[in-house]
Amino acid sequence: MTASRAAIAGAIGTRLQRWLFRVDGPEAGPITLGQRRIFVLPTGFGLALALTLLVMLLASINYNLSLGFALTFLIGGIAWVSIHHAFRNLVDLTVSPGRSEAVFCGEAARFGVQLHNTGLRPRLGLQLWPRGGSSDEAAFDIAPEASSVPVVTIPTHRRGWLPLPRLQLETRHPLGLIRAWSLFQPDQRCLVYPAPAADAPPFYHAGDAQPGSTAQGRGRDDFAGLRHHQASDSPRHVAWKTVARGGPWRTKEFDGGGSQRLWLDWQQLPPGTGTEARLSALARWVVDADAAGIEYGLRLPGLELPPAAGGAHRHACLAALALFELPTAHAQPAS
Repeated sequence: MTASRAAIAGAIGTRLQRWLFRVDGPEAGPITLGQRRIFVLPTGFGLALALTLLVMLLASINYNLSLGFALTFLIGGIAWVSIHHAFRNLVDLTVSPGRSEAVFCGEAARFGVQLHNTGLRPRLGLQLWPRGGSSDEAAFDIAPEASSVPVVTIPTHRRGWLPLPRLQLETRHPLGLIRAWSLFQPDQRCLVYPAPAADAPPFYHAGDAQPGSTAQGRGRDDFAGLRHHQASDSPRHVAWKTVARGGPWRTKEFDGGGSQRLWLDWQQLPPGTGTEARLSALARWVVDADAAGIEYGLRLPGLELPPAAGGAHRHACLAALALFELPTAHAQPAS
């Protein structure tokens, strides 16, 4: 019964927020902040000033102080005008989705949000952050008829698509007495790759011998895979790109036969390895193979990407791992 009441209360709260803030899920851009989407309330400093003015007004009435009346209404008029300026600082701003580069799980996703000022006056002292997050973001300004692209950072906890949550744009310009804000949710998302496993086993080539040049296009030896680094290994065979990117120390292995196509195969991992652990290990292999500058292909249940090299192929492989859903017939433990 308690859970049912909580569910009903949550549904009512969600509908109330949708009606009050006029935000119902991701919105296709551009989003224009009209007057019905901007909310204005006094800050703590503004409330303290209002209380002070009330005391000053009562004292002026009690003692019939003409200068007291003048000072009270002068300060009150300035505070009233600041409401108008705070509102004008946000109204008619245009919000559009920006860019968001793919990240590995555990890293912070960075969403660029485009704010365009179509007016002839600057917008000063703006802050942007996720709804429910911290409001200590650095303030920024937008010049007349100009744009700004503030970056919103969101922590990542799982692979796949991460949608941009509801954002809050706020200003306390010009005096800090009034807080004006607006809520919106641009239709924007970021792809989160599986976190590369720190203890993944070294990978080795498998299948499709190709006569001709080596995997790197020069020399007589062909790349055969990576293994754990040993103190006796030659520095020339260390995968320095992997080390420079913060990865574990690996040593390149070569053989003298024809060129081999390197396959990163789901089935190469030990039996009983869970789905997420396999995806993390394969992500580590993709990163290491790309850092070694070799051609590699990816084999997953129901999906095969032919061997290639370069940034586009790296992204395609990591995206396949990020969006992978294991078919029922190949179900593995979740660990």
